[in-house]
Amino acid sequence: MKLGIFDSGMGGKALAASLRLIFPEATIHVVDDHKNVPYGSKTPEQVTVLTDAAIQPLLKEECDIIIIACNTATMAAIETLRKKYPTQDFIGIEPMVKPAARFSKTGTFAVCATPVTLASKRYKWLVDTYAATARIIQPDCGEWARMIESDSIDKAAIEKVVKDCCNEGADVIVLGCTHYHWIKEMIQEIAGSRAIVIEPSEAIARRVTAIMDAKVPKEPVLLSLVATGQAIK
Repeated sequence: MKLGIFDSGMGGKALAASLRLIFPEATIHVVDDHKNVPYGSKTPEQVTVLTDAAIQPLLKEECDIIIIACNTATMAAIETLRKKYPTQDFIGIEPMVKPAARFSKTGTFAVCATPVTLASKRYKWLVDTYAATARIIQPDCGEWARMIESDSIDKAAIEKVVKDCCNEGADVIVLGCTHYHWIKEMIQEIAGSRAIVIEPSEAIARRVTAIMDAKVPKEPVLLSLVATGQAIK
């Protein structure tokens, strides 16, 4: 199995590390667009053009599946990519609104994501469909991706965001950007027992398995004809 992973920055490497543990026999190619990171401050049209250009090496590698490991790029570009490359299997990443609504006991959860993701039609649909009665906190995480890319983590700034969310009653924190996977343990440590922190690595692995299973040709089933001793395929 050959998997391709694209992220605007280094978040894709965190996802690749998780998938290598689950699929040790897979060949995993990771590409990014570090020179144009972050995507969260760009327009959807800009994100679509940049994503299309960035995944070309993965298309040339003929990856079985290309994972758009960027919530912003998924929201802005994945439907365009699926139409442009109809024979290529894509998996996108979107904020885990449905699980958050299911897990929350207070009816309040936080979604840490970029402005493009939060403004997207898909995100609005997720909220309207799965969390219409929930209270959703959308903190300003605009600098997080930049901090992570430059390895200049301001823990105090992150701590303030996380504690503010918890103080407002959030008992689930959704990481809606793969960059934030790198600081998941820090966020969980800050939240403590007040909130759980969720991200989609396991859900992506399940989707990879489902797509690959569907690609495997089914063995013909032999039906015994008791009366004649014949068999048909």
